[in-house]
Amino acid sequence: MEILTWNVQAARGVDGRVDVARVAGVIAAAGVPDLICLQEVAQHYPELDGGLGADQAAAFSARFPQHTAFFGPALDRLGAAGPRRRFGNLVLARPPVEQCFMHPLPQPPEAGIRHMPRQAIEVVVRDGNRALRLVTLHLEYHARSHRIAQVERLLALHREICGHVERPPLADDAGPYAATPRPATAVVCGDFNFEISDPEYAAMIDPGADPRAGLADAWAHRHGPGTHRPTCGVHDHVQWTEGPHCRDFFFVTQDLLPRVEAVEVDEVTDASDHQPVRLRLSPLQQ
Repeated sequence: MEILTWNVQAARGVDGRVDVARVAGVIAAAGVPDLICLQEVAQHYPELDGGLGADQAAAFSARFPQHTAFFGPALDRLGAAGPRRRFGNLVLARPPVEQCFMHPLPQPPEAGIRHMPRQAIEVVVRDGNRALRLVTLHLEYHARSHRIAQVERLLALHREICGHVERPPLADDAGPYAATPRPATAVVCGDFNFEISDPEYAAMIDPGADPRAGLADAWAHRHGPGTHRPTCGVHDHVQWTEGPHCRDFFFVTQDLLPRVEAVEVDEVTDASDHQPVRLRLSPLQQ
């Protein structure tokens, strides 16, 4: 199973050109992943896509017809005229999706700091004869207090699901109370807007009092701690004056670590201010 995560900046390249086809071409060039996780996807939002006001969620979906699209807008606003304006995360899934959940993330009040609503999408996909949870997200950039609260919410959600696996509820054979797969096994990826030296990163990989709920950085597992390749600021030195650095990650549950075959960053493309990152998991041993 191969998973890609990429903050596509509403398909705006470093050259300023908005081009969904170019972004999709970069994704397909290295082989179309089973799961494609895109952040900063715009829907009828001309302020974000150079005045086009296009439905980028539909445009990306059309480029990958073998995948099913799940769009999770963090922003959903009334437009001046025409359709609603939405902005958020998109998952394109080739494996069957058993369940999908949309998680609004905390936005604590804090005066004098720019911030916007944030969101995470969770899909449960078939992985052989089992199931795998995939969560993709885009955390707040400007306010660290928001990122900390958002990380805490993500980890609390993960612990809650682990608890349900250990203590399953009473379930019906059919209907809304039917038992539907939602495993503890998970991949959490996206633009976290923190660096490996930040406390938010440390919190993501700290199992705390419940080792079962611990997550691991797939890159550090594969390549070694502190070896992360840059995922933004590689080509765009206007927005990222600090230069190349890493803020896009794959975190996985401990049971997935033996299956991590590769974690790679495409540092060549300049189709966004971020770089696409791919995770490859070996086949599940039956």
